[in-house]
Amino acid sequence: MTRFRLLTDAQWSLIDGMLPRPTGRPGRKFSDARTMLEGIIYRYRCGIAWRDLPAVFGPWQTVWTWHRRLATEGTWDSIVQSLIAQADAEGLVDWSVSVDSTITRAHQHATTTSRPTG
Repeated sequence: MTRFRLLTDAQWSLIDGMLPRPTGRPGRKFSDARTMLEGIIYRYRCGIAWRDLPAVFGPWQTVWTWHRRLATEGTWDSIVQSLIAQADAEGLVDWSVSVDSTITRAHQHATTTSRPTG
């Protein structure tokens, strides 16, 4: 079976320690964290449905469960915060901000508010 490698070894080493580890409890075999993460990345890069995930990443339900669990536990937030802090410490982040004041208005019939009528 061909393996997709979406992360370099250097990229993987930055986040490897922040992902869940096997607990040693009996039950189902623990899925490989790198494979699960690369499945999640692949899904978002391609813009496909979870069910269309290639079999090389394992069952799509397992990849989805990993994504859901990491989001619920706040793991994604801590990974992003850690990576930004590391990049900022190395001077790799440009904190310039651009604000856009574009306004998009919806037609009156597109709203869900009720209006008193005649």
